[in-house]
Amino acid sequence: MRVLVVEDHAVLAREVATGLRRVGLAVDVARDGAEALEKAAASAYDVVVLDRDLPRVSGDDVCRTLTGSAEPPRILMLTAAGRLEDIVEGLGLGADDYLAKPFAMAELAARVRTLGRRAGAAPRPHVRIGDLEIRPDEHVVTRGDRAITLSPKEFGVLEVLAAQPGRVVSSETLLEKVWDEYADPLTNAVRVTMVTLRRKLGEPAIIETVKGVGYVLRREGEG
Repeated sequence: MRVLVVEDHAVLAREVATGLRRVGLAVDVARDGAEALEKAAASAYDVVVLDRDLPRVSGDDVCRTLTGSAEPPRILMLTAAGRLEDIVEGLGLGADDYLAKPFAMAELAARVRTLGRRAGAAPRPHVRIGDLEIRPDEHVVTRGDRAITLSPKEFGVLEVLAAQPGRVVSSETLLEKVWDEYADPLTNAVRVTMVTLRRKLGEPAIIETVKGVGYVLRREGEG
């Protein structure tokens, strides 16, 4: 899932981005409204965590612009004002959810993941492909009767592949969805993560490499 955090307070922006990356999300950061619109025009975000009080272009105007786009992201609006009228106004601008500062990082992460599922960024809460079972809400993966422990990046890669079983997903798409804007496009991070993911999933191999194209999670009986 790709997330844009729009927050002009440097420390808070860094803390939010770090917290979301720890749960396996790909996170970019914009420090003002104008930068947010530039990044949203260049990349497809599943969720935007948007501070309402921003320099250059206000959070309200950013929200109006994004929700009016052809494929709008889900928007979680942050604000220092927690009054009911402020919440109603923020939702009226097109935001999908509203969170008042200060907030717990665990709550923010849970809300972002929920919005991401609504946006179709993640597979269903409970996915079964052959003997592989994925429960994203619980961060649980099993194959047969064996529980599998995955790192956040391994889990993110598996989620993206499981959202489109039988379809080839390129390395570029995986890099975009699971890492973030700071990932080197020439990095071997996807390949290395795929090696460890396959080893953990065990035999028979369920993820196939399509040379020069990408990777595919095969349904049972395919191949």
